[in-house]
Amino acid sequence: MLKTIVILNPAARSERAVDLSRKIEKIVGPDALLSRTSKEGDARAFAQQAVRDGFQQIVAAGGDGTINEVVNGMAGSSARLGILPVGTMNVFAAELGLPKSIEECWEVICTGITRTIDLPDAGGHAFVQMAGVGFDAQALKETTRDAKRNLGPLSYVISAAQIIARKTPRLVVQSGGTVREGSFVLIGNGRYYGGPFAVFPNAKIDDGLLDVLVFKNLSHLDLVRYLQGILFGNYDGMSDVDYFQTESLSITSEEEVPVEVDGEVIGSSPMKFRCVSKLRVLTP
Repeated sequence: MLKTIVILNPAARSERAVDLSRKIEKIVGPDALLSRTSKEGDARAFAQQAVRDGFQQIVAAGGDGTINEVVNGMAGSSARLGILPVGTMNVFAAELGLPKSIEECWEVICTGITRTIDLPDAGGHAFVQMAGVGFDAQALKETTRDAKRNLGPLSYVISAAQIIARKTPRLVVQSGGTVREGSFVLIGNGRYYGGPFAVFPNAKIDDGLLDVLVFKNLSHLDLVRYLQGILFGNYDGMSDVDYFQTESLSITSEEEVPVEVDGEVIGSSPMKFRCVSKLRVLTP
């Protein structure tokens, strides 16, 4: 087996952190170095050091946030990314068709089959699955860690309900000489967003393109329609939703509007998104 490090985020399931750590340690055995994170930013720093130390396989054991940190630490290297999905959200693992059990995922890593996928960039920050500007990013920004821990997904619903009542921002989306306007934007590298919802039905993670949805309105009734479209991946007949593919786009606004990638808020508009890099991923 190639030189491998497993970067574990125990906080991905904090109430079972000790048991989870022991389980992964047993599964990995002597075949890989196991490094545990203790704070935000550790996973990225560990991945950067792993690249410098010559590790050929870097495994992210956590949710989508942990994967994003690891990917940003190893971006630009020839190392291969492995995934042990043990977080609250494992959308990227679903995109790759990884097994549900971490034992089977470890077998995938040991087998060593790789796939080269796109690694998009948002203002210098890499992401693997999706990005959002406006509504969803604002909900993430305003949902505290305590709320997420105590209320789970309901915490985002509460934040979203508060945001809907406010004045919506005006976003200007520029791509390939075309200018569009909207109230919030979703950008996909893969098909899935927020779980098993094929929000971007035409997306392929290796086609060199970003799939973009521009939602023009944000009233209560509009949001219900948009959510139906998101759940079923069907926007036919929605004249106030634009869906297109592009290699790059930029989003500006008069006010600062938050931006998230892979479920983590990374900054605010203006922001440029590009599909320019590649990443080798261990897959079934």
